[in-house]
Parts: sequence; C-alpha cells; structure tokens
Amino acid sequence: MNSQIATTKRIIRFQNGSEYRRFLRHLSEAASSAARLKAIKPLPFIRGISCRLPPDARLLESCSGRIWMEQDCKISVSPSGQRGLALENGIPWGIQQIRAPQAWGITTGHRVKVGVIDTGVDFNHPDLHHSLLRGINLLNRSKMPYDDNGHGTHIAGTIAAANQMHGMIGVAPRALIAPVKAFDHNGSAFVSDIILGIEWCVRNGMNVINMSFGMKTRSKALLGAVTNAYNSGVIIVASSGNDGKLRSVDYPARYPQTISVGATNRHRRVAPFSNRGTYIDIYAPGDKITSAWLRGKYNEMSGTSMATSHVSGAIALLLSLRPGLSPGEIKSIMKRSMQPLKNSKARRNIGELDVIRMLQAAERK
Repeated sequence: MNSQIATTKRIIRFQNGSEYRRFLRHLSEAASSAARLKAIKPLPFIRGISCRLPPDARLLESCSGRIWMEQDCKISVSPSGQRGLALENGIPWGIQQIRAPQAWGITTGHRVKVGVIDTGVDFNHPDLHHSLLRGINLLNRSKMPYDDNGHGTHIAGTIAAANQMHGMIGVAPRALIAPVKAFDHNGSAFVSDIILGIEWCVRNGMNVINMSFGMKTRSKALLGAVTNAYNSGVIIVASSGNDGKLRSVDYPARYPQTISVGATNRHRRVAPFSNRGTYIDIYAPGDKITSAWLRGKYNEMSGTSMATSHVSGAIALLLSLRPGLSPGEIKSIMKRSMQPLKNSKARRNIGELDVIRMLQAAERK
C-alpha cells in the first residue's frame, strides 16, 4: 500500500459481519499503541469504518473475507444564490404554488418526523420553536446541532416552520424536524458523517430524511446506507444539483432508492440552474425561496436544495394521513400526481409537485 493511500481518509467495508467485528477488535488493540489510529470511526450501518490507515496496513492483511475500500470524500450542501431580506408575508410563494395551504384542513403533517442531514438549525428561531426535536451533532457529540452556516435552518423552515401570525409557515407546520449536523460552517462534510447521519435517522424513527446536498462521484458506501434506510421504510429525498445539466444528477439523488428533486420557478418552468432529465423524479419550487435564517432572520435562496425541502414537507403531509406507505409507494404516488410543467416540449412524465393531487392519488391507491 503506498503512502498516498496511507495518508488519505478511507472507508473500508466488510462483506462478512464476523470479519468486521474481528477487525474492529484488532483495530482497537492497535489504536492503544498507534496515535495514527486514534481517529477510527466505526460505521456499523454498512459494516465499515472510516480511518486513516497506517503505512503498513497489516491489519487488513489479516482479513480472510472480502473487503471494499474507497476514499472518504468531501461532500457539500448544494451551493445556492442567496440574499438577506425581510419577510413579506406568512406563506412563501413556493408553498402556495404546491397547494399546501389547501391541504391544511385535513393534514398538517402532525408528528411525522423529518431528519434533516445538514448544517444544523437555529434553535432560537421563533418560527421553528415548536417544530424541533433535539437531533444530533455528529461533529461534536457533546454539543447541540446548532447551525453555524444557515443552510440547514433555511431547509427546516420550508419543511415545518409554524408561526403564521408573526413569521412564516412551512409546508407541514406540525411535522417535527430532527436536525442532524453533519456539515461544518463551510457547508462541507465527509461521506462517513452522512452515513452516520442516515444510521441515526433510521435508529431514531425518522419517517423522512431530507438530503439537500450532493456530490459528483459515486460512493458504494453511501449507496449501502441509502439502501439500508430504504429497506427499513425510511423515505430519502435528495437534491439533483445546480449545474443546469440535461442528463446528469448528483449523488445520492441519482440512486433509485431516493426521490430526486429538480427546481422550478414561479412560472412552473425548470429553473435554469437545475439539473434535469430522466434521473429527476419530481420538480418543486426552488428559485428565490424565502425561509428562516440564523439569528431569527430570513433569507432568500435558490437551488435544488430548496426544492427538496418542499418535497420532504409534502411527504410529511401525506404520511400523517397514510402512515403505512412504503418509500416505493410514496414515489409512485408522487410521480402519478405531478402537475405538468409549462413547457410544450417537455415529456409527459415530468412535472411539479402538487399536494392536493398527491393526496387524491393516495386515496385511489
């Protein structure tokens, strides 16, 4: 093994469970004598670890079973244009466009749990006060998942803000957000932290996981975590990316076990920055979206991240009425009930989220 591999952060996965446990035992024994092995991160959800390997990597040679190794890549919250602003009125345009308010007479997403793997959340924001669970800070387990970036607070606001009298209201105002802080103040995270976040969401009974981030490279370790969550009945909603590409979608949105989301504008057209094409499952408002921000403020942001939070909120509305639906059934209902986009050349199988049509389609299921 060359020194380049030795100094790179890696994810190692094991085909065999007993081999994985034996390797962890060996590793912990070696860690007591090797400073380089102190930063070992077990990833039990995928039978793996993240660590920087020592130069000789003799521990791996002792494994008789099959192992896979990949780089523990950096992943970013989808970059978005933004500007600070005052709130105009209680219901942002995107929430009106998907017809969420018309559904609040029958569902508000009551007690549906949405795990938001992101930069954390502003726990002191008046519009989020009634919508937050404790969550977890994967970067520092002794601290609450406070947001030091803003992106996670913006996402949480669109999903479940609930302060119509003085602030804004989200798609599912009685849903519960569990902030899972995997991203630092720069909006950057390692794949291994995302995997830990997915595992936390599954173990703590989240119904939906919002993933408003993406990367260009495929990670089999991340696919393993997404697949395990899907098989556990957890719906994962992921942003397609902001490259304006026709046939390209970021990971994890490209995985078929997720609901991949593109962005539209006020005119029901695909936003110029949004990725598009066959990999997109559904579009939702993502252009110039106003939502909660740090220090109790508001911000306007554009991106497929914002579109993703509209879809997560809509799924919370649906699950409150139909709690038994599987991830596959929810995806099918959403794709059957889309509002056609305003573009005569568009294929018939692409469209925008429409909450009322979605709930009607679920009735007919």
